[in-house]
Amino acid sequence: MNKWTGAFQIAAVYVGTVIGAGFATGKEIVEFFTQYGLFGLMSILVAGYLFIFFGMKVMIKAIDIQATSFMELNNDLFGQTFGRVMNVFMTTMLVGVCGVMLSGAEALFVEQLGWSRTVGSVMTIFLCLIVLWAGVKGLFAVNTFVVPTLIIFNLLLMYSSLSYPLLWSNLLQFASIDHSWKAVGSAFSYAAFNLALAQAVLVPVATEINDKTIVKLGGFIGGVLLTIILISSHITLSTLPDLLVYDIPMATIVKNVLSGIYFVYLFIIYGEIFTSLIGNMYGIERQISQFIPVRSIWIHIAVIAVVYIIGRIEYGQLLGFLYPLFGYISLIFLLLLWMKPVKNK
Repeated sequence: MNKWTGAFQIAAVYVGTVIGAGFATGKEIVEFFTQYGLFGLMSILVAGYLFIFFGMKVMIKAIDIQATSFMELNNDLFGQTFGRVMNVFMTTMLVGVCGVMLSGAEALFVEQLGWSRTVGSVMTIFLCLIVLWAGVKGLFAVNTFVVPTLIIFNLLLMYSSLSYPLLWSNLLQFASIDHSWKAVGSAFSYAAFNLALAQAVLVPVATEINDKTIVKLGGFIGGVLLTIILISSHITLSTLPDLLVYDIPMATIVKNVLSGIYFVYLFIIYGEIFTSLIGNMYGIERQISQFIPVRSIWIHIAVIAVVYIIGRIEYGQLLGFLYPLFGYISLIFLLLLWMKPVKNK
């Protein structure tokens, strides 16, 4: 595989897995960063560094131990006993986040298009099953198309927002001391949460490529792209008053600032929700298939049934509760990954 082609494919899958319902809609960025003003921008830079460093290390470690799923990586990090506990937690977390993805897709259809939740969920589930049948090639294909499109539109939207009168006062405002500490904690919990989830895809993909030069470059590019998207989204979201009111604040901004591309941007948001959903579903299937010897499609159908039930909870409430909780628990994963050495070759 060509070094740059492989690196950009890995970077696209990395970005596509992290950018899900909360990230693409702006809700997640508001919760973790934008509500803290200038401290939020600083915490984005910290999170960006963590994405670069640990994204590379997860994949290098996966190649070192030839892990085919995140279960094997967790067993190496935590030991056999605690590794099993972490694997149960990780699987539960992945299913919970898939519920957030599906709920986010439904919120998009209801809040922005005026359609029913049923239409959103049925369409998303059907497309998800089609892509998952294609395996890793399906992940690469979808992410390679959606991720560059999202980056272009994010930068365009940020540029259009620079003339907003109150942008700089909102962007540079100093939050309280209490909020500053919360912003610092957000950087680590956000990165830990997303990296713990991303390993479900990064581990098997890295082992399949089995080239440290490619995965290092892919991890670096992916981390840089995530930082750029976070900063551009943070700047854009700073133009919106009453940030915490909206379930999909980015779509609201697009409707007000660039109404001509509103429906195109809705498609992009949906695409990012979708890429995160299929990435997490792929990781769940790789985990469960090691214990239950049935065809992958039946595992996907069973998991989707559970995900659908979880997705009945209102999207904003689900994200606001699950993401911070999973983030702080995932910090131990980040700590052990940092402490674990990797082979030089």
